[in-house]
Amino acid sequence: MITRTPPLWHTADWQKSLARAIRDPRQLLEQLALPADLLPAARAGARDFPLLVPHSYVARMQPGDPQDPLLRQVLPLEAELQHVPGYVADPVGDLPAMARPGLLHKYHGRALVVTTAACGIHCRYCFRRHFPYQDANPMPDRWQQVRDYLAADESIEELILSGGDPLSLSDHRLAGLLDAVQSIPHLKRLRLHTRYPIILPERLTDRLLHLLQQAPQAVIMVIHANHPNELDAGVRDALAPFRQAGMTLLNQAVLLRGVNDSAAALAGLSEALFAAGVLPYYLHQLDPVQGAAHFAVPEDRARALHAALRARLPGYLVPRLVQEIPGESAKTPLI
Repeated sequence: MITRTPPLWHTADWQKSLARAIRDPRQLLEQLALPADLLPAARAGARDFPLLVPHSYVARMQPGDPQDPLLRQVLPLEAELQHVPGYVADPVGDLPAMARPGLLHKYHGRALVVTTAACGIHCRYCFRRHFPYQDANPMPDRWQQVRDYLAADESIEELILSGGDPLSLSDHRLAGLLDAVQSIPHLKRLRLHTRYPIILPERLTDRLLHLLQQAPQAVIMVIHANHPNELDAGVRDALAPFRQAGMTLLNQAVLLRGVNDSAAALAGLSEALFAAGVLPYYLHQLDPVQGAAHFAVPEDRARALHAALRARLPGYLVPRLVQEIPGESAKTPLI
């Protein structure tokens, strides 16, 4: 059985840090010594999708630079309010693939659970920024429906925990979730998709490591870094025990205009990931979610950047360039 952690009233240090995260655009601009004339647009964008960014992530931004690649990922813009044809609320077809509330079954052999609506950061390009979490969250009262579905379908060998961010759950709630699926014999792998190792590395505690080590399935942690500046010593130190424990660490990035749309940035990202013990996995073309069109990189430019990476790096450091197309049986390679 999984060893449970302290009860729900316990507040961990990472939860205290998250509670202190920046939610006011004025505070973010003042902390980075940015011009006050950016505030009206930031407030306009935040009305549609609120600002949320931990101080530990802001500390890696360059003060006084409104084009900082980390800032661009979190600063609300008025451009987010523009309605661009082809950019929709459900860009990857989550809702038609929902087999049970919060359970997505798109691809053969694996299923995904939207464990929570909560994230540790609000990335402006988030493909689930319009997701109806209030209707599609299985935790906690609908979890038995999800567990029964997984147990009944022996073709499902991998369970993906997503969200929101599954590491927004307390260790106590995460333990209960893992406990519920540990006895399903055909589940071989457990995959966590999380941004916490990047934006709030203190979330990777010894307690969490112990919890994941008790899972009978092989555990894969897929982190989400888009730029080499995101991977500082704190991130590397937090990931090291998980790597040393034999956990598979992968990264998925999104190709974003003004953030990482250069060969130098992408190569630097791969090198920084490898130094942290993480292998590049996917480089996603932007999911066309409403409010994120200003991040789009044309497909021919994406292909050219990927070609430059292949010429510059060994194959194991070159992520697969892919796009998620609703209704397809797998992610679509663009190379």
